[in-house]
Amino acid sequence: MFEEITTEELKQKLENGEKLELVDVREDEEVAGGMIPSAKHIKMMEIPDNLAYFDKDTEYIIICRSGGRSYNVCAYLNDQGYKVINMVGGMMNWTGEMK
Repeated sequence: MFEEITTEELKQKLENGEKLELVDVREDEEVAGGMIPSAKHIKMMEIPDNLAYFDKDTEYIIICRSGGRSYNVCAYLNDQGYKVINMVGGMMNWTGEMK
């Protein structure tokens, strides 16, 4: 299985200056409303075609609107041997900085 992180835990890590790899899997129209500044946007359905982006020695925090799609992406990437953490609550619960 894989770990989960709350939006508050993630916000605290970013405020503490931790270097984290964030991947936002929402659709284009969803990210148009704002993303966490350091996040990389790869739509959920494009994850299988973008596995070259991921490194098996790096841990990735996967983000979506509410936590459901990111959970599914985490399950998929975990099965492929990648280290992933699901952000529970998604961007609906995010209170931190956005770009």
